[in-house]
Amino acid sequence: MSGAHLHRAVSMNDVNAVLHILQEKNVVVDTLNKLGFTALMVASQKGFTRLVEILVANGAEVNKKNSSGKDSLMIACFSGHLDIVQYLRSQGASWESKDLGGCTAMHWAADGGHFDVVQWMIEDGCKVDVKDTGLEWTPLMRVCAISGKSDVATLLIEAGADVNLKDKDGKTPLMVAVLNNHEEVVQTLLEKGADISVKTEFGKGVMEMARSLNRMSLIALIEASKLRILTEPPESSDAKLPDEKQ
Repeated sequence: MSGAHLHRAVSMNDVNAVLHILQEKNVVVDTLNKLGFTALMVASQKGFTRLVEILVANGAEVNKKNSSGKDSLMIACFSGHLDIVQYLRSQGASWESKDLGGCTAMHWAADGGHFDVVQWMIEDGCKVDVKDTGLEWTPLMRVCAISGKSDVATLLIEAGADVNLKDKDGKTPLMVAVLNNHEEVVQTLLEKGADISVKTEFGKGVMEMARSLNRMSLIALIEASKLRILTEPPESSDAKLPDEKQ
């Protein structure tokens, strides 16, 4: 038996074959396949919960990383396998781990756009506003660029993600969403207080971006938001404090 046999059995979700191979104790459980994945990473990606449990019980390293720095937890988060995410966390997988690009499991969960996974991660204390080391994007920015899931964006914002945080070029989540034509996310960001007056390091604003790409529906949303801001009555300056005598 070899590592190739183990990987073949895991890929086929063959529990009996995996148990037999591991019981022989002739194969290193964390042997890498041709893509540089361990058997645990493969099982985490495919959603084979029973195999994940078997591999960990037989010594698979939960926090082991592949050549790009991703671990099994990141892979499970991206793939949307909540039960595996929860199990790996119970076995010591870390939210703080980062891949070579500085991305955490939350970045990868945001890319996957799985609401239930992101919701549980937040409840479990995973940070929502960590920047990667490339574009300096937060998980919210990744939602705005990749998945375009407005419900996930709302989760992140309500958990404390800054809607006006800038990346290394001065782009905000709103700008990223406009550039990637994610209309529902643009609407969500505007409703959650995204600042339409912000400029990038190159002097570009969100309206200029929308116009340059001829995104008419997004232009309409931004114009409506601008109008709403201009027509909103100011807060009353003579409002009484709670403890002020009537």
